[in-house]
Amino acid sequence: MAEHYLALRHAHIGFAILSVSLFTLRGCLMLARSPHVNAAWLKYPSYLIDTLLLTFALMLMSVIRQYPFGNGWLTMKVVLLVVYVVLGSIALKRGRTRRIRIAALVAALLTVGFLVTVARAHHPLGLFLGLAA
Repeated sequence: MAEHYLALRHAHIGFAILSVSLFTLRGCLMLARSPHVNAAWLKYPSYLIDTLLLTFALMLMSVIRQYPFGNGWLTMKVVLLVVYVVLGSIALKRGRTRRIRIAALVAALLTVGFLVTVARAHHPLGLFLGLAA
């Protein structure tokens, strides 16, 4: 399975890009006050994409033999993923006011941006790693 590491990694990254792109599109639709924000044709593909994203993440963990709660950077990725999902839900569906939805959208995008830096650095501090030294 280790010989498939690069293919698994590229698939995981590709699904991550698709997932965030779809979320960003739905966020833009929310900002535009479009009734299509929670349309089935946008929601259901995101379920498939996110399932594939997590499937490839689990496959990668088994290949590199690093796991959340055993490796700090993977633990941070899981924590940030949960924060991103909660903020995304507030931004697209659960936010009571437009202001709350917009704040949650911005916070969700910042969270996923930080998550990417954690993944690239393989360190829980991500982009802040240089400040800690």
